[in-house]
Amino acid sequence: MAMGNAHPDLPVSIEFFPPNTPVGSEKLKTVVQELSVLKPEFFSVTYGAGGSTREKTLATVRDIAAAGFEAAPHLSCVGSTREGIAEILRTYRAQGIRRLVALRGDLPSGTAVAGEFRYAAELIRFIRETQGPDWLIEVAAYPEYHPEQRYARRDLQHFADKVRAGANSAITQFFFNPDAYFHFVDEVRAMGVDVPIVPGVMPFHNFSRVAQFAARDGIEIPRWVALKMEGFMDDAASIRAFGLDVVTKLCERLIAGGAPGIHFYALNQSALTLEIGRRLGFGTTKVD
Repeated sequence: MAMGNAHPDLPVSIEFFPPNTPVGSEKLKTVVQELSVLKPEFFSVTYGAGGSTREKTLATVRDIAAAGFEAAPHLSCVGSTREGIAEILRTYRAQGIRRLVALRGDLPSGTAVAGEFRYAAELIRFIRETQGPDWLIEVAAYPEYHPEQRYARRDLQHFADKVRAGANSAITQFFFNPDAYFHFVDEVRAMGVDVPIVPGVMPFHNFSRVAQFAARDGIEIPRWVALKMEGFMDDAASIRAFGLDVVTKLCERLIAGGAPGIHFYALNQSALTLEIGRRLGFGTTKVD
């Protein structure tokens, strides 16, 4: 598929999870360097349920910062205390980190204690009240609504609460239906929310794995995409080529509709994100 219009000025960000092994950490350093050609605004790093990957998240953020790139750690409040959050923020501040992705987060399996914060809005309010304005806070958005939320209107209100608590911008859960994103943006704009809402995009690294994520989180994979993917059986080359075309076209539709950037869920791999970014012209030099 030929590259479409170049988008060198559109912000790109890329998400990783903290590796579990030293080998994984070394591999991720290589992935960061490979993806740096897309000139990402920042790399975000996830945070396990109940803070279970806290030290690994910090180590990954340090590695990204040491390589000269901006890192944005996820920070979840479920199971956390105010003092615990304050300690984490002091650590990040000492590392020169000023961007966060603030989330409610998931409880670890078998845990029933929510901690001192119930919602991400409370975490954001705490950060603003105790730390001031010098953090750039990203929050999550759910174009197809949060899987635990029965009522769409209530989910929209939770999102608006996070922004009013002090969030600077938002990153969406991944999706494959661009109309869901545009509808969500229209809905929250009508509520007076004006922060940038960056669509999150998941390349088809592995169709069955992505389908599992989608089923878990209530994300629709278009039937025609799923049937075609399943029809390829074990034809890895066809799955890769088709997946690249689907996600590239999704990105083009989002950009044409006014999306303020693209956030890639890279799953600690570079190849597909790099290829989609190249097709979209990310990282190219603007020619006057």
